[in-house]
Amino acid sequence: MINSVHKKHFDEYGFVKLPNFFVEGQLSPIRELVDVFHHAWCKDNYAFYCNQAVNSSGLTSKQYLNNSARLRLFRLICDTSVLNVIEQLIPNPLFMGTQLFFDPITSNQANYWHRDLQYHLTPSEQKVALTGPEVLHLRIPLKDEPGIELIPGTHKQWDNEEELQVRLQQNGHTNAEHLSRGKTLPLQYGDALVFSANMIHRGLYGNNRLTLDILYCERATHLIEFINVAHQPPPSVKEKLKQNIFL
Repeated sequence: MINSVHKKHFDEYGFVKLPNFFVEGQLSPIRELVDVFHHAWCKDNYAFYCNQAVNSSGLTSKQYLNNSARLRLFRLICDTSVLNVIEQLIPNPLFMGTQLFFDPITSNQANYWHRDLQYHLTPSEQKVALTGPEVLHLRIPLKDEPGIELIPGTHKQWDNEEELQVRLQQNGHTNAEHLSRGKTLPLQYGDALVFSANMIHRGLYGNNRLTLDILYCERATHLIEFINVAHQPPPSVKEKLKQNIFL
């Protein structure tokens, strides 16, 4: 359960780590279905997986998981303990999608600083977006892992000169360089990490990581446009879930 201290921490720094948030009984069935998805996805995307991939998405679609597995995943997405956290950080949230993070096959592939919004907005638009509606990652490590590195407070603050040049690879810099304000958050199996998609961050590779991210967003039109209806539960499943976080 999140409390006022966690809420204050998120508002100031853009993240909150919740150690031992999940119990074994919650995550072991999720790990099983994630393994099924990951194996099938890697087979279908073999060249991409071997060359550069570090994540996949759309676990809740019908492509790789049967209805029973999808229902287990949807129940986690709208679990009461999960929503108690999310709803205190953003009002009236919507389920946006899922991502699965893993290590690259190429051992020398560098992890990279980014803001999620940089892939569809110009720098000036990105700066404006920091004042707008929020998108949250709920990160669920399915084994102990190095975790994530982030720049606290950048969910509301624009990059300083060092961060901007590294993140956008300006003036000869690369997006894998060390940043002086970076904070590393190791994650253990059972932990939960909630962080703003708008902040500067990068995943850390190692220990053959396997991490499920569930994304939630505020109900802003320009965010809803990114939601894939195929990743939402069908009406018959929505009736069983009884939560107002799905389209």
